Amino acid sequence: MKKLLSLASLLTLASLILAACGGGGASSASDLLGAVQERGYILVSTDPNYEPQSFLNTEGSRPSDTKCPGDALTTAEMQGFDVDVAIAIGDGLGVETCFATPSWDAVTAGSWADKWDVSVGSMTVTTARQKILDFSVPYYYTPAVVAVAADSGITSLDGLAGQAVCAGTATTYEFWLNNDMENLGLPESSIYSKVPDGVTVVPLETDQECAQAISAGRKDFVAYVTSDTVVDANIAAGMPVTKLEGAVYSEDLAAAFDKSSTLDTASLRAKVDEIITGLHEDGTLSGLSNKWFGMDITTAPNQ
Repeated sequence: MKKLLSLASLLTLASLILAACGGGGASSASDLLGAVQERGYILVSTDPNYEPQSFLNTEGSRPSDTKCPGDALTTAEMQGFDVDVAIAIGDGLGVETCFATPSWDAVTAGSWADKWDVSVGSMTVTTARQKILDFSVPYYYTPAVVAVAADSGITSLDGLAGQAVCAGTATTYEFWLNNDMENLGLPESSIYSKVPDGVTVVPLETDQECAQAISAGRKDFVAYVTSDTVVDANIAAGMPVTKLEGAVYSEDLAAAFDKSSTLDTASLRAKVDEIITGLHEDGTLSGLSNKWFGMDITTAPNQ
């Protein structure tokens, strides 16, 4: 796996102004699908620091013939599972895929001001998010787990009682740690464990930064909550963390669309649903899952 860029570089990249990149009012099309097809590219928001789902390809170079806006990244400059799914969606639409990298809380807050067209960023479908975002059919499913610093001495979830635990801000992981069941928005059958008493939540911009902070020697928290796939990647990368046994809840991950989009998203959502369903049926998603995660997590847990 590629070496991660410095946090400072990533924050600089993520803070790029994305004005005029998306499918807003400049198009003569009557809906967002038409605007995407008219300009020849779809602008997808995703995270540049969420290996193996999505991360920068430090060996890639921007092609000279790209249709992507100057402040967007091309498929040569990003890699990961979400990136490959986004590319497959673009291919299914017959357009180039380009990437915007806004902050996670900006994506989950909705009201994107047409700066990007769709989020393909491992977003969990929750009842709270469904008030401001529309979702595609899920493209994969993943358990949320707790990882601890290898020298913490903690071997079970109960050992986190009274401890500080890190999570990415505005993520379901932070909502779970705060016992914010309204924003977590998952059915009770998908929640397997309660948060131990007395946990203090330490939020960082993304949950990946929690792992990176532990690796850098930060000591003001002993654990973090994230996707099982992220922890496996952290361990494979040699980070000094271990995974506690058992998932705390499970998530359905899907593409997201802004309800406040200037152009109607219904036809684009229907087309993306059709593409994702086809990727499930022909085994493409299973292959991508095995490529990036070493296992197939594209089938719903109850199937």
